[in-house]
Amino acid sequence: MSRLEAKKPPLFISEPLTKDTVSQSLSLLSGILKSCYGPAGRLKQLHNGVGGYVCTTSQSSAIFSRLSVSHPILRVLMASVQNHVSRFSDCGLFTAILCCSLIENFRSLNIASCTVIKISKHLLSLCMDYLKSEACGCRVSVDFSSLETLLCLVRSVLTSKPACMLNKQEVDHLTVLILKAFMFTVPSHVETNAVLGKCIIVPVKGRRVVDSTVLPGLLIETPEIQSAKPLTVKRSCSNMIKIALFCVSMSGDLFSPEEGTITVHHGISLEMSELNQLLNVGKQLVNDEIGLVVCQKVIHPSLKQYLKENHVIAVDRAGLSLMEPLSRMTGNKLVFCTKQLSLVFIS
Repeated sequence: MSRLEAKKPPLFISEPLTKDTVSQSLSLLSGILKSCYGPAGRLKQLHNGVGGYVCTTSQSSAIFSRLSVSHPILRVLMASVQNHVSRFSDCGLFTAILCCSLIENFRSLNIASCTVIKISKHLLSLCMDYLKSEACGCRVSVDFSSLETLLCLVRSVLTSKPACMLNKQEVDHLTVLILKAFMFTVPSHVETNAVLGKCIIVPVKGRRVVDSTVLPGLLIETPEIQSAKPLTVKRSCSNMIKIALFCVSMSGDLFSPEEGTITVHHGISLEMSELNQLLNVGKQLVNDEIGLVVCQKVIHPSLKQYLKENHVIAVDRAGLSLMEPLSRMTGNKLVFCTKQLSLVFIS
C-alpha cells in the first residue's frame, strides 16, 4: 500500500499569539462559549456544512466534538478542555472561557513566553490554595441528611439545561429519580472496602419523560438479545433466577499442559470430546435450574444454542471489570476451572 502524498514532518509553531488569524479565531471561539454560559446562555445549532444532522446544544463537550478548527493553538486548547471534561464531567464552558480570557489578556500584555508561563503557574497555585481554603466562596454547604437541600441542588442543575425543554412536572419527576439513583450508589453499611456505585442513563425513544424510572442492579450489555421478542428466562421452583459466573473460557480451547491432560481414545476427535464436555456442563446448568450464565471469556456457539433452547440466557465476553461487581452483588463465587483433566492418546 503506497501513500498518495509524501509524509510531512511534524509541525512546530513558534509564531506569536499576536498574529491576526489566531486573534480572530480565538475571539470567535470565546464569543461562542460565552454566549452559551450562565442562566441566560443561548443554544447553538451546529452543522458540518456538508450533510448530516443538526446538533442543538449549549454543552461544552458537544460543541467541541462538532467544531472543526484548523489552527494548532486552538486544537491544543480544545483538547485540553475535552480532557478536563472527561475527567471531571463538569465546568467545561467555564474552563474554556477562562483559558480563552487568559490567552487574550496575555496577548495584550506583549511579554515574553517564559514570563507568561511563570505567571500562569503562580496564578494556578493561588487558585488551588484558595479553593482548598475554608474561606472559598465557591464552596456550598450541603446537608446530606436533608432531602429538601438535595432536591433543590438537583433541580437547579436540571433547570439550567434549556435544550431539554422540561416542564415543572417533568423536572420534579426527574429530580426525585436522580436523587433516588444517587442514594442507590451509596453503600448501606460502612466498610473498609466499600465501593461507590455508578448510575447509567439509558435513553429510550418514543417514551414520555414521566415514564422514566430507576432500576437498581447491574447493567449487562447483551447485543444478541432482541428486545422486540418476549424474553423468557428459566426460573427456579421459588420463582428466582439463578446465576452462574464463569471466569474460564467455555469455547472449547485446548487447556495448557500445566492444567492437566485429557483422556482421548484413538480415532475420536479431540474437538468433539471437548464440545461434549461443554454440553455436559450445559446440561448440569439446566438441571440446576440456572437462568443466567455469564462468562468472562467466550462461550461455544453450540453451548449457547443449547442454553437458549432451554430458556437460559448466556452472556459471554463480559470482561473482568463486570465480573467482580457482579460476583459481589449476587454473592456468587467465580468458577475458574471445572476440573483437572488428563491427556492420554490410546492406540
